[in-house]
Amino acid sequence: MESFKQLGVGESYIKALADLKIKKPSEIQQKAIPYLLQNKGDLIGQAPTGTGKTIAFGLPLLHSVSENKKGIQGLVLAPTRELCQQIAKQLFKLTKYGPKIFTEAIYGGEKIEIQIANLKRPTQIVVATPGRLLDLIDRGAIDLSEVKTLILDEADEMLSMGFKDELERVMDTIHRSSAKWLFSATIPLALQSLITRFMNPGLHRISVSKNVEINTKIEHQFFICEQSQKFDYVYEFLKSQGSAKGIVFCRTRADTEVVARKLMGKHISADALHGDLGQRDRDKVMRAFIKGRIKVLVATDISARGVDVEDVAFVIHYQLPEQIESYTHRSGRTARAGKRGISICFVDKYELKIINQIEKTLKVNFIKI
Repeated sequence: MESFKQLGVGESYIKALADLKIKKPSEIQQKAIPYLLQNKGDLIGQAPTGTGKTIAFGLPLLHSVSENKKGIQGLVLAPTRELCQQIAKQLFKLTKYGPKIFTEAIYGGEKIEIQIANLKRPTQIVVATPGRLLDLIDRGAIDLSEVKTLILDEADEMLSMGFKDELERVMDTIHRSSAKWLFSATIPLALQSLITRFMNPGLHRISVSKNVEINTKIEHQFFICEQSQKFDYVYEFLKSQGSAKGIVFCRTRADTEVVARKLMGKHISADALHGDLGQRDRDKVMRAFIKGRIKVLVATDISARGVDVEDVAFVIHYQLPEQIESYTHRSGRTARAGKRGISICFVDKYELKIINQIEKTLKVNFIKI
């Protein structure tokens, strides 16, 4: 395995990576970083969540930006507020010992006037959700004329959330000569049409295997029960965890509400996190969870994107994810910052085949309890 130094990463960034306890590049980083450092063209990186994509595009982006130019040189689009915050936070940490490069995260749910004021400061990189970015473009409050690099992170998720028109408008706004880097777990037809229309036909493609490196500090468990018994067993598990914090994953917004309400009825401090929540309510739930006033967060996959809370002791899969790769993202909410964690699936006998698929695809070893 090559080191970050061998990939061409600057010393100041290697030092920052060491602070983040990142010493060896992941597969996507090994494939993307040297190409993006040496080439100015378009790139598609197909990789599941949890493979280290942010650093894969973040390091080359930082290398390409000049701290002496005050205009926006890099634009990153992401599907959710939380992912925008996470990307901006990681870029900030990577510049700890390096050039003074300033990143601004812009998204809905915050006062647009404050974001407009912030953009008047020197800002080399903007990380944005498509909708709020268009609001700023329509107001003439953001200048994208100097953007040299446009990055679409989790592009398939942005399309599934209905951002196709917004993405097309943004890509029409950016200069045709700008490099476009697209990262996505899947390439659906709608995304392929976007690629054909806006990206160079001679673009470079990379992909990584689905056997994502799973955090070895996570213990993967499954428990077999009837569907009608599932809630009761989840409740018993939560009681056994005492005051520890955890996340319960459901497939739909409606299910998160039902499960959270039933848990609260059993005197478990829980709340739901899903896409129908207004930004103020969402922030309120997250603050309560971070501060420990809520013990259990009941969430959908999309709503939990970018949730980065260090002391999550366990993850419960109340319902298995629709895409096997999402298991990695869900499980990755626990065992953060070097701590240990549990990822437990409550399944009926018909769902055992999915457990087997996860084991084979992601190289996870499950323990039956």
